Amino acid sequence: MVGVTVRIISKSVNLPDIEYRNFFHSKDFFNIVKLSPEQTPYMAVAERDGVCIAHLLATVRRRGSLLPPYLYSQGRVFGEGEYKNENEKAELFELLLKAITKKLRRRLCLYIEFSDISQKMFGYKAFRHNHYFPVSWQEIHNSLHSKTPEERLTAKQLKRVSRIYQLGLETREVANSKELSQLYRLFRGYYRTRLHRFLPSEQHFHQLYQSPHAKCFVTTYKDNIIGGAVCVYSDGNAYLWHFASKKKRYPRLHPNFMTVWNTLKYAHSHNYAHLFFMDAGLPFKRNLVREFTLSFGGKPVAKYRWFRCSIPWINSFLAWIYKE
Repeated sequence: MVGVTVRIISKSVNLPDIEYRNFFHSKDFFNIVKLSPEQTPYMAVAERDGVCIAHLLATVRRRGSLLPPYLYSQGRVFGEGEYKNENEKAELFELLLKAITKKLRRRLCLYIEFSDISQKMFGYKAFRHNHYFPVSWQEIHNSLHSKTPEERLTAKQLKRVSRIYQLGLETREVANSKELSQLYRLFRGYYRTRLHRFLPSEQHFHQLYQSPHAKCFVTTYKDNIIGGAVCVYSDGNAYLWHFASKKKRYPRLHPNFMTVWNTLKYAHSHNYAHLFFMDAGLPFKRNLVREFTLSFGGKPVAKYRWFRCSIPWINSFLAWIYKE
């Protein structure tokens, strides 16, 4: 595009004035990531005459473990960025995508992943041109403006919710840093066997806890934390980012169900239009996470996630496996 320049920014002080509605492409999220020891933010900014007309935030995550042993970096982007003029969105996205891909390749990311694209076919040509391949994905959301959360549950589910409340279970916002640390330990135990899921450092959650765009919830029973969740609120919608529970230890209390149920209730009572489940998963015939999230009366939407592996022959092989 004539007169448009793109630069990549990794320091907060160098960020220009940007307008944003999407938390995942905001200065606030940039700074939260910047303070996380295992993550590095990169903001791709498109400018015309010194004015920002589009921006896209990518995160480099360093992932590793001793058992099993592995260590690599991953590039991660939620959505397609933000644009002043929607008529220029497709062209500007291609410029931002090219620039951020080049930067993340230099950072030796094993792979780059784009998720939560607004429309399934958005950016298809741009992704293909930059050697990304699509993987079919199911995203699930609950509409909160047309029906109440209760109207989407079955009579059996409503009866179960009432019974569990009578037993003394409660879901509420995290009260202090000590409770947040307890919630993080719960997340860490839950994610330990789920190597495909990324759990940021505890410091990352403390930053989210202090942000006006996020809420941390705990589900308690007899003063014990048996479940919890972290939600982000952006552009009139709620996003359930992390949740976990001690469902095997407290099966009769259904802490997983009750935690998610109460995040739905909170979002509805605060007039958010939708609640999005951020990692519903691959559209396999049997997917326990998808079945669980759909049990709240949500709507599945077929989307793409886009991936690019930095090792060319592996990238070509994966593209062949996932070709439609």
